[in-house]
Amino acid sequence: MTSADQSTPTQPPARRARRADAERNRAAIIEAAGVVFAEQGCAVDVREIARRSGVGMGTLYRHFPAKDDLLVTVLELEFTSWLTAAHEAAAATEDPWEALTGFFEQTLTNQARNRALVESYTATGAPSRVCARYRDAFIDELRTRCADAGLLRDGVTTADLVLLSTSLSQAVQATDDSHPGQWRRLLRISLDGLGSRNTEPLPEPAPHADTGA
Repeated sequence: MTSADQSTPTQPPARRARRADAERNRAAIIEAAGVVFAEQGCAVDVREIARRSGVGMGTLYRHFPAKDDLLVTVLELEFTSWLTAAHEAAAATEDPWEALTGFFEQTLTNQARNRALVESYTATGAPSRVCARYRDAFIDELRTRCADAGLLRDGVTTADLVLLSTSLSQAVQATDDSHPGQWRRLLRISLDGLGSRNTEPLPEPAPHADTGA
């Protein structure tokens, strides 16, 4: 058998070209969807996404058979990108309190620019459980840094901060059209309440509702 016979067969050029075209189409769909979802929210018509991406509806549905498939893909990418940037910013910030407040500022600023992301965040907390775990672990890290430095009010838990983030996201959604930027006032009020100078004991958290039969 010759060396040529032993070589691994190469993929036919036509097949490689089709695969490259499919990858470009998928990337174009995701890029366009990111822009359209950010502008118009989760309820947007996918025909607008197909139009902006320059592909036909058949091509869009081959890559994403259901609109929710595309939405989750886009939101997971956006969510992960935002959290990665926030984590890098916090790691580069020596002051624990500045790192915590910077996280909230960055979170809400990002959500104010992305209607679909804030709709998802307020509805489910995160596009997926993996994203939620990543976010919660990061918030816990920020909380621990502030608590260890004596900067955080006694009794504040990671769950409190996660819920605060979600609640402020709802404020972004509720005031974006009528009072843009109003969330900044609410954020400042909320952050002031987290400071260690507030020594009044916090109410005990309500027990989880019993979901059993």
